Amino acid sequence: MRITRSEVEKTARLARLELSEAEVERMTSQLDTILNYAAKLDELDTTGILAFAQNQEAVNAFREDEVRPSLPRETALANGPQHNNEAFVVPKIIG
Repeated sequence: MRITRSEVEKTARLARLELSEAEVERMTSQLDTILNYAAKLDELDTTGILAFAQNQEAVNAFREDEVRPSLPRETALANGPQHNNEAFVVPKIIG
């Protein structure tokens, strides 16, 4: 077993999740299955294989910066629930 019940409980506590006994058991089993499957990768012989994130050469397709007309302010503000003719009005969330 690669993960224990106490590790699942600790992880749930850190994530602020309240798991029932049945959920802890199910999570322990499911995570153990996942970790065992991932551990099979350790058995692969990767000698001579370069560590790349991609197996083909990536080329960025950047376009030139050019000034183009943007959406008129009135049109953009019309999509919001409230505005003051300059910006969207949102509720204050900082105490």
